[in-house]
Amino acid sequence: MAVKSNHVTIKGIKDGLVFLLDDQCEFEDLLGELRFKLEHSHQNILTGPIIHVDIKLGSREVTEEQKESILEILKQKGNLLIRSVESPGLPVVVQGKPPIHTVTGIIRSGQVLHHDGNLLFLGDVNPGGIITCTGDIYVLGALRGMAHAGMEGNSEAIIAASYFAPTQLRISEMISRPPDEWETRESGMEFAYLKDGAMQIDKMSNIVRLGRDFNVFKGV
Repeated sequence: MAVKSNHVTIKGIKDGLVFLLDDQCEFEDLLGELRFKLEHSHQNILTGPIIHVDIKLGSREVTEEQKESILEILKQKGNLLIRSVESPGLPVVVQGKPPIHTVTGIIRSGQVLHHDGNLLFLGDVNPGGIITCTGDIYVLGALRGMAHAGMEGNSEAIIAASYFAPTQLRISEMISRPPDEWETRESGMEFAYLKDGAMQIDKMSNIVRLGRDFNVFKGV
């Protein structure tokens, strides 16, 4: 079903929304109507859980600055995740988090595992072992060594593990509390993240509260 007006058509598809933007009108008129629709119309589809959005600009060629103007308006709605932008003047740009790379094994004392991107490690990180990543780190096992996520300045990176007993956690440039403070933690998978410049630890079931681009399962 499409919601049609002069310059902006919002079409629901199986896994998100497509924004069809008029390629003949003045660019400022297009921005104005897009802004108006997001602020005053279609609240039933523009609120709630994360929705993936594809933007199609037709035959309109836009500059990088004009593309950013469109994205800034859409980003005002926190539940809209821009997946792609399509225009003759631009390649199809797919946005969002890169896929997760999976590695299995054991990281022993003195060993270092590094990955550029997001990493899922199936195994244990022993004391003296180090795991580093430019993106997120997910350990399906015990994290007893050192983990450094977002190591090139990504402060939105997280570190998750089935069992937390690290010698040190780092996210971007922020270093975690001393290791002796991990002794009395509850069992169960948890994750570390940065909030207001400080490292926080929470249960994995609360990760949706970060408002990141996770697909959310809602039971019946």
